[in-house]
Amino acid sequence: MTPIRRSGGKTEIAVAGPWTLIWLKFVRHKVAVVAGVLILVMYLIAAFAEFLAPALPEAAKPQFTYAPPQDIALFVTEADGSLSWMPHVKGYKQTVDPASLKRTFTIDADKIVPIGFFVEGPGYKLWGLIPMDVHLMGPLKSGDTMYLLGTDKLGRDLLTRLIYGTRVSMSIGLIGVAISLCLGVVLGSISGFYGGWVDLGIQRVIEVISSMPTIPLWLGLAAAVPLTWSPLQVYFVITLIVSLFGWTGLAREVRGRFFALRSDDFVTAARLDGSSERRLIFRHILPSLTSHILAVVTLALPTMIVAETALSFLGIGLKAPVVSWGVLLQEAQNVRTIATAPWLLIWPAGAVVLTVLSYNFLGDGLRDAADPYEN
Repeated sequence: MTPIRRSGGKTEIAVAGPWTLIWLKFVRHKVAVVAGVLILVMYLIAAFAEFLAPALPEAAKPQFTYAPPQDIALFVTEADGSLSWMPHVKGYKQTVDPASLKRTFTIDADKIVPIGFFVEGPGYKLWGLIPMDVHLMGPLKSGDTMYLLGTDKLGRDLLTRLIYGTRVSMSIGLIGVAISLCLGVVLGSISGFYGGWVDLGIQRVIEVISSMPTIPLWLGLAAAVPLTWSPLQVYFVITLIVSLFGWTGLAREVRGRFFALRSDDFVTAARLDGSSERRLIFRHILPSLTSHILAVVTLALPTMIVAETALSFLGIGLKAPVVSWGVLLQEAQNVRTIATAPWLLIWPAGAVVLTVLSYNFLGDGLRDAADPYEN
């Protein structure tokens, strides 16, 4: 229904553009909106990881190996029985088995570790450029410990490493999908628009790539990465490996839509009007595939994240000192470790599951909003 405004005795018809209509339909999809907010929060965490993390990812305290998570309490009980506002965590009690030398932690209810916001801590460079030493949250006293999600086998703070891993795992999805999107849209458009031997050649390449078993191929490509390469170089190589096998599905779908649309009346009219082939592809046909491309992209992002997580978990992707969700899950390969410190599996796996579900819900909402036939 078209909105009508009356001003000064005149009737005006308010016409909304296509992107405005897509936005108005999208905000009615409450689950998709919540999913979009969660994904935005994830990327904000990735952007400000150094500031949000209470410590440095490689800072280790062996005396706190496999320390359990600490709960945040907001009030303390004074001597007169009243409650006083003071965010804090309870300290640890340690006992060491003299025979096995196994260290066991219990929460010490009598030891209070005050925590605060915008506290000074270990120095870092924000985005690798700005020297800072202020952290969003941390213990007020130097030397106190705060492990809200527990620690790993080297006594490193899991919350800090999970925040730093968000940057790597979320960005590898964006870069991988960007490469796959360019390859899929360009080659699919050319294949569907021209047909003939061009289409035949592109489709045979797609079939060869699609027929390759991914895990053995990933193993081979990852084994070919020189050990002398820096973590940054390995990061981009793994991104390239993941994206090289993610564009074939989109290319085939775009090709099929081009076959269906290239003989429509609006394309014929644009051709008769003198539009070039490049303009026909990118100005007239591709914009009509917006809803489909949006859905495919939002569904491809979690696929990329899961692929990186799986590669790193198997030990053929990113490796230490790079921190990603897959690298964190490597420690969950040992059943004894999971029994001793289940938080090493729960939190990284939970981050992956939450991100994948959020992208799927967001993709459903964008697809429905951009579909011109959806009410």
